[in-house]
Amino acid sequence: MALLELLDVSVEYGRIRALHGISISVDQGEIVTLIGANGAGKTTTMRAISGVRPLATGSIRFDGDDITKLRADLRVVRGICQAPEGRGVFPGMTVDENLDMGSYARKDRKNLPAELERVFELFPRLKERRNQIAGTMSGGEQQMLAIGRALMSKPRVLLLDEPSMGLAPQFIAQIFSIIREINRQGVTVLLVEQNASKALGIATRGYVLETGSVVLQGTGAELLNDDRVRAIYLGGEASAATA
Repeated sequence: MALLELLDVSVEYGRIRALHGISISVDQGEIVTLIGANGAGKTTTMRAISGVRPLATGSIRFDGDDITKLRADLRVVRGICQAPEGRGVFPGMTVDENLDMGSYARKDRKNLPAELERVFELFPRLKERRNQIAGTMSGGEQQMLAIGRALMSKPRVLLLDEPSMGLAPQFIAQIFSIIREINRQGVTVLLVEQNASKALGIATRGYVLETGSVVLQGTGAELLNDDRVRAIYLGGEASAATA
């Protein structure tokens, strides 16, 4: 049984249908990636899973339970948390205060110091700058903070929406290395990413979205070597499954 399932999910913005009956599954322990062009429906899919966008049709199941009507905050309590596109840090708060906001829904407060240390082990720079105002940090540092804040909720599934967007190459490599480590520590990851080569290089499986529909799916290696994926998303170059 899949940990997270979208079954025939459609989402509308007024009269515009952004998702057309997509079905996606994520098993425990996987890294699953969604790739596609701008406007393909990737971020809408993440918003639907997070509960901030209602469904027009279909259902979402998590750990065997139907969560289609569950409020967004209660999905965080259940173990679904997102680091959104654009990072979304609280710019006037310190690093420590941002991380504390990530734990607001947790009942096991006594375990928070250990979780904070885990975040600092993944992101040593955040520990160095824990008293710095988040809005004064670089884009890469804010992305680390957004992921760290999501981890403070102790997610079972971590939703990452465009974590490499706008980052310098050295930060991109670091972010993908950290995503792998987060997954090795037992967190299932659903990743939306325009850098298809990097995303498929670390993914267990992937889905290709076009205009709100799933048009291809397979293992990360299969999609990296698919002629259509190479032509459209990888610049026509053959790619090895490395990140």
